[in-house]
Amino acid sequence: MWTIPNGISFGRLLLVPWFVWLVFVPEDYTAAGLLLGFIGGTDWIDGYLARRLNQVSKVGEFLDPLADRLAVAAAVIGGLIAGILPMWFGLAIVAREAAIALGALVVGIRARDKLEVRRLGKVATALLYFAIPGFFVLAGTGVEAWNFYAYGLGVPGLVAYYVVAVQYLGDARSLVRARGDAIE
Repeated sequence: MWTIPNGISFGRLLLVPWFVWLVFVPEDYTAAGLLLGFIGGTDWIDGYLARRLNQVSKVGEFLDPLADRLAVAAAVIGGLIAGILPMWFGLAIVAREAAIALGALVVGIRARDKLEVRRLGKVATALLYFAIPGFFVLAGTGVEAWNFYAYGLGVPGLVAYYVVAVQYLGDARSLVRARGDAIE
């Protein structure tokens, strides 16, 4: 349980409230965006270290996606409330996350299994993890280059996010069907 990767994941969890505070109390969008980028970057680091140090654990398999989901939820919801994220962009992420959560719940209940993470899902998440901070830094600095950066990563990330959602739907159907066949 007490591993370096788990410590990093736990640290990421602790940074999410700080991010929310930066957005809503001092309204320091640049610092919030940079912090969110750091949280996203450390997502890759904890996974890499878990595999490299042979410290993959059940705790880490729970903490890592929890930290991801909380950070993304805080960024998207906070970004929508503060008027930083384009409405269509934020709502597209929320709708996809809700659909995947529902699908994972159905697979968990009906197939007593879980959806395996796909490489494209990791790529899409990484693109969004760096695009969303770009919108925050744009709001804080007004530097137009951040607009190109945010959309340049965000639109392909969102497309990939939906492509992998369709793939997950197929995975979910297969798992539920396989479980149904095993019961009969």
